[in-house]
Amino acid sequence: MATIDISIFSLALTFILLALPAALSLIFGFNLIKSLFYSVARMSVQLILIGFFLKYLFEWNNAIINLLWLTVMILTAVYSAVKSSEIKTGKIFAPVFISFSFATFIVIFYLNIVVIPIENVFDARYLIVLGGMLLGNSLRGNIVGISAFYKNIRKESKEYLYKLSLGATLYEALLPYFRDSVRLALQPTLAAMATMGIVALPGMMTGVLLGGASPETAIKYQIVIMIAIVTSTILSVVLTILTTIRICFDKFGVLQPDVFIDYKNGGNKKRIKRNKKLISKTE
Repeated sequence: MATIDISIFSLALTFILLALPAALSLIFGFNLIKSLFYSVARMSVQLILIGFFLKYLFEWNNAIINLLWLTVMILTAVYSAVKSSEIKTGKIFAPVFISFSFATFIVIFYLNIVVIPIENVFDARYLIVLGGMLLGNSLRGNIVGISAFYKNIRKESKEYLYKLSLGATLYEALLPYFRDSVRLALQPTLAAMATMGIVALPGMMTGVLLGGASPETAIKYQIVIMIAIVTSTILSVVLTILTTIRICFDKFGVLQPDVFIDYKNGGNKKRIKRNKKLISKTE
């Protein structure tokens, strides 16, 4: 059975549903109307534009163009992840980009070569679509993981420095924060996996079903994509934190305050000097 098309008029009728959240926002003073309509408008424009682009991307199906577009997607995801953290973009952009790229490409090529497998591993319908799903989900995990890791170390700097003063190595002192950050990054994905199929029908499965595939095929694809998402997320988060450590910490193991966006010259510089003295005295 073919998917029923939605006319432009019917699509326009969908926007009437926005009257409900808008009315609730007015009644209870949520102040969400501006952000709601801005997000919907931006989403609609972006999806319309990408829809036209994907149409030609699928028709051309050129390996080089597909890889370039996936790279652009990774760059955009990295910028969003870094921008949403408290770390300066220029400080960690390169290592985060490498981490995202490695995690995304290794999982996609494994799926396209081993799991599915397809004749052309660079096929746009698989490379771009699967890449988008992996990036969209691992992006959220990376934002949570990066932010939690550096925020907690900054917040608990005295406890962290105390561990270093007792003789702990950099990685020994960072390990508890590292573990907590990875757990936090994976929580949304693991929670979604645990309730999938009972509480909600996931997007991948719904899309395949609406496309006319059998429930058995839809279930297989959903299992594959969820395992791929959790693998890509944990791999990118772990690599991101490990590759940014040497940039964000000095030779004494002290977190450099100038990596943060809100860094100010005065007191933070004095504090970092005191921290260095404390560590050097205990060595």
